[in-house]
Amino acid sequence: MQRPAAVAGTVPVAGTVPVAGTVPVAGTVPVAGTVPVASTVLPLAGLRVIEVGSFVAVPSAGLALRQLGARVIRVDPVGGVPDIGRWPLGRDGRSLYWAGLNRGKESVVLDLAGPAGQMTLRRLVCAGGATGGILLSNISGQPWLADQLLRQHRPDLIYVQVVGTSDGGPAVDYTVNAASGLAHATGPEDGESPVNHALPAWDLLAGAQAAMAVLAALRRRESTGEGACLRVALEDVAAATLTTLGFLPDAHLRLRNRPPHGNYLYGTFGAEMPLSDGNRIMIVALTSRQWDSLLEVTGTGRAVTALAGALDADFRSEGDRYLHRHVLAGLLRPWFEARSLGEVSAALGGSRVLWAPFRRFTDVVRDLHRAGGSPVVTEMPEEGFGAILATTGPVRLGGASDAPARAPRLGQHTDSVLSELLGNDHG
Repeated sequence: MQRPAAVAGTVPVAGTVPVAGTVPVAGTVPVAGTVPVASTVLPLAGLRVIEVGSFVAVPSAGLALRQLGARVIRVDPVGGVPDIGRWPLGRDGRSLYWAGLNRGKESVVLDLAGPAGQMTLRRLVCAGGATGGILLSNISGQPWLADQLLRQHRPDLIYVQVVGTSDGGPAVDYTVNAASGLAHATGPEDGESPVNHALPAWDLLAGAQAAMAVLAALRRRESTGEGACLRVALEDVAAATLTTLGFLPDAHLRLRNRPPHGNYLYGTFGAEMPLSDGNRIMIVALTSRQWDSLLEVTGTGRAVTALAGALDADFRSEGDRYLHRHVLAGLLRPWFEARSLGEVSAALGGSRVLWAPFRRFTDVVRDLHRAGGSPVVTEMPEEGFGAILATTGPVRLGGASDAPARAPRLGQHTDSVLSELLGNDHG
């Protein structure tokens, strides 16, 4: 493999040592017309990331970096990978899922099955001087994209790889979740089967860890000139998370499994309450103040005090509220069953009680058109979808935010990116 040709105005790749403070200021990187440029100065403006991945973990990591200002170039094989058409789909069959995870990125298509396309990808990864040399990928076990090979031409490379299992094997969120033990702690209390929840939590957490790994490695590179090769495994993310939250230490110390609790909250008081109009709400009292407020609003203080005496319990203690959750919920339920959502909202609105109605996605969408909708989600017109909901991401910067970026079409930026970063030598 030859050393990538230096692009006019860039720092030569091989052997370069980025110095802290050399990253260009916001607005200096993209060539006009190649990628949407936010008017707001974002923290990662000037950074260039090459993303080679599919499904959730790696694309969500790239998206997080893009939403904070980085220029993210997603590279796919010809025709795309399986997530190009993953459900849910828009009216014209275009994937809402793919569009959401790739908003604001540039899309490049290369023949990654052949040596020429593989060579071009390596050159893209190694290009860019102090602002480039960052690769996010979930490709594993391919010699043509090995860290050692890339590092020959980009010693300060930052390579963050997301894999499935701890030993680098394949896995997806739903298999990792099944193996983690969490599925047996999820679902109704009387359920006989494990439940894999709908949120791809391990994918999303792995993506967040991968994005953080990029930033940590970048900080070290700016200080020392050294690159890094970092690996994030979905299986490790699950094990680390469940250990941190006490799920696995509890099983280790007590040789017991946490049972499913339905909508009861483990270790404190939280319960689902049905209302007179068919709605259901979730109420939570984590602290003694919240608990006292709940009893005051519902007028159940005397009954609960009598119950505490009969059970020799202290309901100002989270543990006792949890242990006696069923009988406590039974005392509270008649007050809720006699009231509508509007009445409950008026009563709880000025209290310390934490609560929220159970809503469906269509309820959330309807509320987005009202004043109470999320400020980070907006409706915008987009080709192939019509009026579509999109987001600028959950991190809210001071001042007015820009409109969400548009999703690329597969391969839309291939020619412009290759011409810009590889010059005339990209055929």
